[in-house]
Amino acid sequence: MAKESFEIEAAGRKLTIETGKLAGQANGAVTVRYGDTVILATATISGDEREGVDFLPLTIDYEERLYAAGKIPGGFIRREGRPTQEAVLAGRLADRSIRPLLPHEWRREIQVILTVLSADQENDADVLGIIGGSAALHISEMPFDGPLGACRVGYIDGKYVLNPVLTDLDKSQLDMVIASSRDKVVMIEVFAREAPEEVVIGGIEFAHQANQQVIDLQERLREKAGKPKYEVPPSPVNEEAVAEIDSMATDKVTLALDSPDKSHREEVLDGLKKEILAEYGDKFTEADILYALDKKIKKELRNNILVKRHRVSGRTLTEIRPITCEVGLLPRTHGSALFTRGQTQILNITTLGSIKDEQRLEGLGIEDSKRFMHHYNMPPYATGEAKRIGTPGRREIGHGALAERALLPVIPSESDFPYAIRCVSEAVSSSGSTSMASCCAGSLSLMDAGVPIKKAVAGISIGLVTDEDGSYALLTDIEGIEDNYGDMDFKVAGTDAGITAIQMDTKLKGLTLEVCRGAIAQAKEARFIILDIMNKTIKGPAPDLSKYAPRMYKIKINPDKIGAVIGSGGKTIRTISEDTKSTIDIDNDGTVIIGSPDEANARRAIQIIEGLTREIQVGDIYTGKVTRIMNFGAMVEILPGKEGLVHISELADYRVGKVEDVVKSGDEVTVRVIEIDNLGRVNLSRRAILEKEAGVTRPAAHAGEERPQPREIPERRREGGRPPQSRPPLGRGGRSP
Repeated sequence: MAKESFEIEAAGRKLTIETGKLAGQANGAVTVRYGDTVILATATISGDEREGVDFLPLTIDYEERLYAAGKIPGGFIRREGRPTQEAVLAGRLADRSIRPLLPHEWRREIQVILTVLSADQENDADVLGIIGGSAALHISEMPFDGPLGACRVGYIDGKYVLNPVLTDLDKSQLDMVIASSRDKVVMIEVFAREAPEEVVIGGIEFAHQANQQVIDLQERLREKAGKPKYEVPPSPVNEEAVAEIDSMATDKVTLALDSPDKSHREEVLDGLKKEILAEYGDKFTEADILYALDKKIKKELRNNILVKRHRVSGRTLTEIRPITCEVGLLPRTHGSALFTRGQTQILNITTLGSIKDEQRLEGLGIEDSKRFMHHYNMPPYATGEAKRIGTPGRREIGHGALAERALLPVIPSESDFPYAIRCVSEAVSSSGSTSMASCCAGSLSLMDAGVPIKKAVAGISIGLVTDEDGSYALLTDIEGIEDNYGDMDFKVAGTDAGITAIQMDTKLKGLTLEVCRGAIAQAKEARFIILDIMNKTIKGPAPDLSKYAPRMYKIKINPDKIGAVIGSGGKTIRTISEDTKSTIDIDNDGTVIIGSPDEANARRAIQIIEGLTREIQVGDIYTGKVTRIMNFGAMVEILPGKEGLVHISELADYRVGKVEDVVKSGDEVTVRVIEIDNLGRVNLSRRAILEKEAGVTRPAAHAGEERPQPREIPERRREGGRPPQSRPPLGRGGRSP
């Protein structure tokens, strides 16, 4: 295939799509470049249908290569391992955008691989992944109702910004990724700093318009490099089975859907399935029977909503299930909360740690760490199942990241609250929208832990049911069965001031802007109801931290003294940390954060660090330990690593014949600084302390300003000797004879 390349200008930078140069054996392959960020997107289709599957077998993998940013992976292996969280989320972003536009009847394996080849750390490759995946499928033989345009939108100084660079997102109220087709919005992902609904809706409209030129670019590419499309396979539906089961199952399906209890509903439907299998097992295959029953349930549920305006459990379209909140459930955790909405339950636990507990990131982004983390787990028992427990999957990682983004805007800054913070949401019972329940439980748990968050955060999910004639109904707080048989999951989280996060998935080929506006407006009403319930449970952050949480203390030292605290090879800081059982973190600007569950230990660590970095002044009084005895005096450590000389004439308020008569190595003595010479050597006096205690007034010289030599010994030769010295020379590491 000949090389083809097309480009447009978007936000002052060139967006280039090229094909025919790399990965020629894939069904479709393109490179997408924006700025100096480049991805390779490939789409490959297997030759045979997968047997025994009743779903679209699509896999989208997003592969980060650290060479793209000029990095060598860490660890012993020195190669990329499992995908980072950011790579998983980017893969999900592309999957959620592309999947609705592929034929659901398709049963041949489709694999889309998005590989980041170059990352300029200004233009995020996640948006290019959506464009690249769409373009690769569009030029391939795969039937595809695309192409898709995708872009990132910021909102800076009251203006929408198309594809802002990563550094500009720090000052943006919005970080929004929108994927759309010609006339509909297919995927929405939003992080916002309490943005008003009108700003978010305006951003969606702005992005949808900008996406049209990206769609045009892909259409031009297909005209030159597109392959003939495969035909969409016929739907494998046994219409006879559908008709017979539809007529005989109506009563029991209606009975099940009227039950407000999920367990009872599933019990009735499970009994109906066994009954139908027994009656029609000889006539139809099990797959045909299960498909027909599933279609019947979907038909009845949607008909109840659209025609009768009647939902599962009898709720109105905007009614929220009963909500209860509790805090402080677990005695030894730093913070805990239980949020229950219907049969969905989230137990969230907050843990506080020192700044060194923040998560280190090894990816292609510009950030290398984060201090606030939210993780999500959903064990099998949450849905009444017995399955193997493995490592977190893409769904768990995605739900955890969504709640993390929703809570992040209210987390206090490190300067105001110098802690690393981890929240874990345990989905102990699931019946719809556990991710939004995690936002609510996380907010409650943070307040229970005493984290001074700015406001409470609540989340709600809005569903959608549509009909062929264009009518539709928006459903507040969808249950699991409504999510399964409905057309949309539109999750919105925020405070009473605005939106903090949105995630929209749809099974349709996109949503109109009208539906998006309606979902956001309906979510706002529900959010305020939930916030009111949460605020009645806990009005604000607890005034005190748990007694089991570490106490963090912040001090400032001279940056030039950081080396003194760290010591050679980190020996000094390790010793302080071990001796005081405290954590110590030092920034380059001289900020030191000391943490310990025991306040006395923390205070002791602070005292040591201040001593190491304190400037010694003439007149200061210290209590130190005698480290060395010499014939002319004693060396006393007045601060860690800092010694001074107490001359024999300054050891006592009387004449001392021998140093050992007054002090021994290891003794603690109180001394005053009486001189710091031009070489930085410190002279100390114990005599000044004793005279003060006895009420003797010393001459000004001994008060510390400018002290003459205590004794002038004329240079003269003694019989058979040498000229006496008033001071011995200074040796390496301190004075020595």
